[in-house]
Amino acid sequence: MSYDSAVSETYLDLHRKACDAHVFPDLLSLLSFCLNQKADSATPGPGPQHVPPLDVVGWGSVHLANQLFACKSIDKLISESQEPEHRLKKTLGPWSLTALGIGAVIGSGIFTVIGTAIAGQKFDSSSILNAPLADYIVHHSATLGRPGAGPALALSLVLVAIVCLFTALCYAELASMIPIAGSAYTYTYATMGELIAWIIGWDLILEYAVSNMAVSVGFAAHMAATFQWFGWHPALRWITPAYLPGGLTDLQGNALYTPGWHFGFNIPAFLIVMVLTVVLVRGIRESAETNNVMVILKIAAILTFVFVGMRFIHPANYHPFIPEGWSGVLTGGSIIFFTYIGFDSVSTAAEEAKNPQRDIPFGIIATLIVCTILYIAVAVVLTGLVNWSKLIDDAAPVVNSMSMLAGTTKSALLHWTELAVLFGAMMGMISSLLVFQLGQARVWFSMSRDGLLPKMFSNVHPRFRTPAVATWVAGFLVGIPAGILDIGTLSDLSNIGTLFAFVLVSLGVIILRYKQPERHRGFRAPGGLAAPVLSVIFCILLMAGLPILTWLRFFFWLIIGLTVYLLYSRHRSEFSARNSKPILEAVPKQ
Repeated sequence: MSYDSAVSETYLDLHRKACDAHVFPDLLSLLSFCLNQKADSATPGPGPQHVPPLDVVGWGSVHLANQLFACKSIDKLISESQEPEHRLKKTLGPWSLTALGIGAVIGSGIFTVIGTAIAGQKFDSSSILNAPLADYIVHHSATLGRPGAGPALALSLVLVAIVCLFTALCYAELASMIPIAGSAYTYTYATMGELIAWIIGWDLILEYAVSNMAVSVGFAAHMAATFQWFGWHPALRWITPAYLPGGLTDLQGNALYTPGWHFGFNIPAFLIVMVLTVVLVRGIRESAETNNVMVILKIAAILTFVFVGMRFIHPANYHPFIPEGWSGVLTGGSIIFFTYIGFDSVSTAAEEAKNPQRDIPFGIIATLIVCTILYIAVAVVLTGLVNWSKLIDDAAPVVNSMSMLAGTTKSALLHWTELAVLFGAMMGMISSLLVFQLGQARVWFSMSRDGLLPKMFSNVHPRFRTPAVATWVAGFLVGIPAGILDIGTLSDLSNIGTLFAFVLVSLGVIILRYKQPERHRGFRAPGGLAAPVLSVIFCILLMAGLPILTWLRFFFWLIIGLTVYLLYSRHRSEFSARNSKPILEAVPKQ
């Protein structure tokens, strides 16, 4: 057999072994080494045995294609996380991780976006772009908005809970195998290669940033309601977003702002992000302890709303139960889904867990169970208190419904319950912001450590051992847009990013089941491949409930990300040609 034939038959097996040993980071390095070694030992002259040294430039396209799908060894990922200059402090136990998850999930949706999920959205002009993708595929028509679930949001939440259960099992399995900061980004780097990892990392940046913008806008709305409760009415332009696509009305239906742009800036939304940025830079233990206290307070506030609100439910508000049809149920689930990225946040803190193989799966599944029960309880009570159609464009539906009822019934109990819920809601949103900002900085940290983002983002504070630069930059990139945009626009972008991440994580479980069935798993999703397959199907179904405009914005964001990757990140990756050359030169010739 000729040398060329031998190489063609064996290079894939050699590449696999070399990658496992961390000697050759990509196929090009291995092939260059093999061919050059043969060339050095061959006798000069014509014939098949004389193989000239490989022209690395001529193999540029081969190297690029190989780099795009180069996977990082799981063992190498774990060893890199233990390097002193990149090591994070391990302080989180199972209950702290569960509290982080609850802190992220309960607060963003249950107090803010739940109103949009119930009532839907209305726009000032009809457009195909505003139509949910699934709705347009069925009806082929433009729309003035998108339907809400109405009282049937409870059914939407059951659908979302089922989807999240399958996805949570996938996250738990991967987190027990790969206990590294970065969550879905890290998982895809180990299973699908660098290009897909970059795409999901870029997607996670959007997901975390936009969800935090939405939560901070909701926090500002609750802060404004608190001012009103105490009789203080600051200038509206400094406590509302500059962009309001549906306008703004008061509780009596009077127009405060027409749809579109107006002069102003949402100062409370900006300030709360910056305050929490300081807390996160100080340290993960301090952040977790602060979060634990806020989680307890907001659960108490939710239970207060549920038990007091049950006394004022009007059964007539439940009719019709599905006012917008099943399209509304699907769209309502799509709108509310972004709040469930809380268990994603649990997995981003894996490097800071004391026993990640045991505690991360526990935290993820416990978060899902607690939050689903609380969500359904609030949805049932809220739609029984007020007519579902009155919640449109309301960034503080729970508190405003209490305020409206307190005004009409003159009930002192409702009046004081409103204050308690206000306080708990703000604590809930602060804890959501805290966890999402923590998760976002860890994604930047992981991508920077891999060379895909500038190295400054993986710098760890010498005293607090936190990714300080990434945390500060993330704070400003969230705080400034939060002062400008509205909650509906922001939540949609986060939804599609979340669902896309869930799809790739589920595919990662399938790939590792096939490629590395022998690898130890601290937790294995039951039912064979049922959980990841059903997770992919349901997530795609929910993505179809999002507007066409959101899809276009998402693709535009991905195009920007691919441009950044091709022009910057791929040249600085550890799998790039410039980083492969030193490794190749370090191998002694035979």
